[in-house]
Amino acid sequence: MSALKILVIPGSLRSGSLNARLAAAAAHELALSGAEVTRISLSDFPLPIYDGDLQAKSGVPKHAVNLKRMIGAHHGVLIVTPEYNSSVPALVKNTIDWISRVQDPHETRGQVFCGAVFAIASASGGRLGGTRALAALRLILTACHASVVPNQLALSFADQAYDEMDRLKHQADSEALKALVRQLIDHSQRMM
Repeated sequence: MSALKILVIPGSLRSGSLNARLAAAAAHELALSGAEVTRISLSDFPLPIYDGDLQAKSGVPKHAVNLKRMIGAHHGVLIVTPEYNSSVPALVKNTIDWISRVQDPHETRGQVFCGAVFAIASASGGRLGGTRALAALRLILTACHASVVPNQLALSFADQAYDEMDRLKHQADSEALKALVRQLIDHSQRMM
């Protein structure tokens, strides 16, 4: 049996991002659980704002195709999103919009979302931890026919949540992350 492959996507490009730090902590926990983990930065997959006319004229950008294929090569995907104005940031939404347009030969459009299990998490300096962004992200992924695990992690007061090694220092936060990781692994193994 091949190794379980999990892709971790932080939805923030900001230096020192609380969400990039949570993605790193999650990647570490996934690796400890035996998964083969790939953590990427969306800065390596720059995409224009989705525009149907642009797609009709130039096709789907190669970065969207490459990212779609990367998702397709993994059994599970963890998206860690910031919350902007009570929703997902444009970077995350735009990335999903483009990926949903990629259609390789012998596939239906957006088929990649059906082939992997998704988990979602968010980190915020506030007390809600990005729960509104998670609700929006779950809705978007579900609309793309993705299987999203029931568990999610909304890390509150994330500016105080990490130790000097960028690991979660509060037991409740650490246990919540472990529960999310376990559920993502369990659901992803069923898809293998």
